[in-house]
Amino acid sequence: MSNTEAQTTNRWLPVVGGVSMNLALGSLYAWSVFISPLEAEFDWSRTDVTWAFQIAIATFALSFVLAGRIQDRLGPTIPAAVGGTLVGLGFVLTSFTSSLPHLYVTFGILVGMGNGFGYATPIPVGSKWFPDKRGLVVGLMVAGYGGGSAIFGPLGNELIERFGWRTTFQIIGVILFLMCMVGAWLLKNPPAGYQPEGWSPQAAPAERTLRDIPTGEMVGKPTFYALWVAFCLGTTAGLMIISQLSSFAASAGLTGTGVALAIFTVGALGSSSGRIASGWMSDIVGRLTILRIMILVSAFAMPALYIFREQAVLLYAGIFVVYWCFGTQLSVFATTAADFFGTKHMGLNYGLLFTAYGVAGLIGPYIAGRVFDASGDYRNAFFIAAGLAVVALISLGFARAPSREAAAAAT
Repeated sequence: MSNTEAQTTNRWLPVVGGVSMNLALGSLYAWSVFISPLEAEFDWSRTDVTWAFQIAIATFALSFVLAGRIQDRLGPTIPAAVGGTLVGLGFVLTSFTSSLPHLYVTFGILVGMGNGFGYATPIPVGSKWFPDKRGLVVGLMVAGYGGGSAIFGPLGNELIERFGWRTTFQIIGVILFLMCMVGAWLLKNPPAGYQPEGWSPQAAPAERTLRDIPTGEMVGKPTFYALWVAFCLGTTAGLMIISQLSSFAASAGLTGTGVALAIFTVGALGSSSGRIASGWMSDIVGRLTILRIMILVSAFAMPALYIFREQAVLLYAGIFVVYWCFGTQLSVFATTAADFFGTKHMGLNYGLLFTAYGVAGLIGPYIAGRVFDASGDYRNAFFIAAGLAVVALISLGFARAPSREAAAAAT
């Protein structure tokens, strides 16, 4: 695509593709509806079943690094198509589960890898097309991921009641494949050096670098590690809740299709709203400021969510807030990486930062599963997550935006 073609191309079409892709991939956050059926059929423990989600998140993050590198070199279409194929295939093959290793391979590895390849594409594409509205647009695209649970959580619950969990995996797998193919078709990079008409890099926020920082240089910066630790421990709370949402609601006495619809909708609205609104606000007040505020709120929200779990209104409010803080981080850490390290190598650069999310996907669900198996209650898990959020906030204090003057001199 030439610069002339880019100026006449509707740059919002890749955003539509990114939303379609992420809505499908967000089905991963609806995992908790399958926990009880799997436990009932195979007599597996909560920890055993939760490991499938943990493996999926870890594989998601690790495969993101490879997919990001491919995206940097070949563009978004190939990794997006591979991701959609793996997610759809993984769901279908999970329907034939007869053992834990089978579940871990088909859902944990295949679905996780599909998420890594698919999710690696929208963020770099959006960041390149919209340097003037980066926070807002990346927020819109990743909001689809948060919103996916509002679709596939209630849908999965309804299909399980009607057809059983095996058929549900198959139906959802086909739907996900088709949605991802739409995304792969629409996701295109602008030409190198593209700038929206009337915009120049000098108009960018002061915390944005003026050059593209190679990965080798990025990993030598203390800021990268401060962001990594903050991303990991800050998202632990959200992933803990996501992995156990349906079961947590049941432990508070809320069960049934109507409850599933309500809690997944509230969670998805919180996550999606956080991604969009916080992304937009970060364009105005700065990325680090928004991240600090949201992680601090999360540290208070987790204990409050547990304490007031038996009061339905406060339970829903707590879920909304925790998901908002979680969604914010998925949006704003991505735009922070683009601002601090540039977009040329963003697939690999953000892929390495995103491994923090993979580690959080091991920590959060593991703590929740082990605490529940040991005590039959989630109390200590929620307080541990709050403590980890405090550590994340401290780590974020060591992150520093790039110096515009130093970047210009280096160029």
